[in-house]
Order: sequence, then structure tokens, then C-alpha cells
Amino acid sequence: MQNQQPSGIINPKYCAPYNVDLAIVRKVLALTDSFTVTDVNGQIVFSLKASLMTLHDHRVLLDAAGEPVVTLRRKLMTAHDRWEVFRGGSTEPKDLIFSVKRSSFFQLKTKLDVFLANNTKEEVCDFKVKGSWFERSCVVYAGESLNIVAQMHKKHTLQSIAFGKDNFMVTVYPNIDSAFIATLILIIDEINKDMKNQ
Repeated sequence: MQNQQPSGIINPKYCAPYNVDLAIVRKVLALTDSFTVTDVNGQIVFSLKASLMTLHDHRVLLDAAGEPVVTLRRKLMTAHDRWEVFRGGSTEPKDLIFSVKRSSFFQLKTKLDVFLANNTKEEVCDFKVKGSWFERSCVVYAGESLNIVAQMHKKHTLQSIAFGKDNFMVTVYPNIDSAFIATLILIIDEINKDMKNQ
């Protein structure tokens, strides 16, 4: 893979010229799921805020200081699950960064198409997610290519099993926006929770 320019989809400050390993920690026994993204030293990088009033269709990804990075909104009444991601705390069309939809309605494995806001025709996706959410082994590719931009893998610890935590790691490749990847993981999680509840 040739050396890419930083791909600051959400913000270039979330791009690093080296691989970034992030740990995703989900507390699954809590009344409301909590979702935290930490670096390898356990420092919180991102966390999720979900409003109880709009539990199913509205999420806000916060940075370490508690500031909104992006707002995720599910588009209801669409044939394929579709999520839209907006800058900061906004849900205004002018602040749309990208949208994500399931490649097909019936699927056993995770397969998502990601379209940046300027890709209005949506004939070819800008990123694609493939893999098994159940096994926590999803891969994010650049468009229809085989260029990997991020990869997730399961991390079992005795503590995670005992305390109802779901821990897994994501490796974000050089010059790729880690906030973008964290947002994708969050959307995959939401879509798969919905599939379990159907």
C-alpha cells in the first residue's frame, strides 16, 4: 500500500503517521450500554453519550474532554439500516460527514457501505466494512479495493468475562482518522444489536 496523505474524514488531528491501537470496552450488563474507546495505556480517547429519550436513533461520540466529536443518527423507514454522521453536536444536513448502510437487508456476516457526504450518487462506496461482528473480526477497506485501513480483533480477559465487559482491539492504519473508525465500530455495534433483537 502506498503512503497515503492523512485522511482526516472527521478531523486531521485524529490521524497519526503510524498504526494506532484502540481498545473498545462495552459494559453489556448495565441498564444502558456504555461504550468507551481507550488507547493502549487505558486513557479514554472517545466515549458514547446516548440520550434515553431517543435511545435508538441518536448517539453522540465525545472526545476525552467530553466535547461532541460527531452525532450519529439512524434514518428510520429505510430499506437498509442507514446511519448518518454529523460534525459535533449537529444534525443539520450541511454538517453531514458520511453515511453508512448495510449492503443488503439479509446478511449473516457484517457488510456495510460507507459514503462520504460529497458522494451524493452513492454508486461506489468510499469505504467498506466486512467480517464477523460476532467474532469481532471486521476489516475496514478503502472503497472497493483490498487496501485495509483498520482491523478489529477480540480481546478476552478474565476480568472482561467476569464483569460483563466486551473488550476488543482495533488497529487503525497510518494516516487514517481514528475518530472515523471508532464511529464505524459504534454503528456496527448498533446494527448488530438491532439484528439480535429482531
